[in-house]
Amino acid sequence: MSVMTVGRPGRVAGPSRRRRGRRIAVNAAGVGISLVLLFPVYWMVLTAVKPSSEILTFTPKFIPSSISLDSFRRAISAPHFWDAVQNSLIIAGTVTVIAVALAFLAAVAIARFRFYGRRAFIFSILVVQMVPLNAMIIPIYLLLNEVDQVNRLSGVVITYLTFVLPFTVWTLRGFVANVPRELEEAAMMDGCTRFQAFYRVIFPLVFPGLVATSIYALIQAWNEYIVAYVLLSDQSKETLPVWLVSFVTARGIEYGPLMAGATMMSLPVIVFFVIIQRQVVSGLVAGAVKG
Repeated sequence: MSVMTVGRPGRVAGPSRRRRGRRIAVNAAGVGISLVLLFPVYWMVLTAVKPSSEILTFTPKFIPSSISLDSFRRAISAPHFWDAVQNSLIIAGTVTVIAVALAFLAAVAIARFRFYGRRAFIFSILVVQMVPLNAMIIPIYLLLNEVDQVNRLSGVVITYLTFVLPFTVWTLRGFVANVPRELEEAAMMDGCTRFQAFYRVIFPLVFPGLVATSIYALIQAWNEYIVAYVLLSDQSKETLPVWLVSFVTARGIEYGPLMAGATMMSLPVIVFFVIIQRQVVSGLVAGAVKG
């Protein structure tokens, strides 16, 4: 004869309440952190659409009395705005395409092949990422001046590649190494060449990682300021971050056009991220699952 024991309901409800309370606390902390991170963006957009009379008031207004697009008109009509847009698109697009393409090939070589100097190459990638770019401005300027690349968009592209490539190579190496080698070998046994196995097997599986890595390369090249400020002396060749400084004058800072320009500068990256957000999410979680 078996005896069944029934536990008290309170013993089960206690841990459940603690888990629920812990979940609420974590969610509340996440919401609070999100609000803190989003507030500068909100204040930037708010300042861009405020009337000029409300921008410099001593009492901050978190909701404008009216919406004004005058700051956007002044920013767009400012000298060299469209030149800066074109230069930023050329530099950021070129750096992103070249960096992702070269990094993908280098990542495949590191992850799939064993060659002399492989460990030294991987170690050099880590070392390069530890060196701050600001400490290399003067040597880079002198080197580019020797080959007549100062005040040229190509010189800026080359410089950006030096600090974008190491991270992209290291990131894509993890994605490529996460693809089982057996899949590639099975494709080659079925008659595919190494290039066909690379194109039909590895590339589709690593594509989400390529998209996620391209976001990093694009943001770095799009937002960089110091290198472009030092290397580009011609106003018609300025990038958007350097062009924004034109609103900081000896008479003061024009906050309205400055915030409007910063808002417009943020839009291309946001639009690009929204378009490929699904690929970014799958790319970020792909490294955590090994098939």
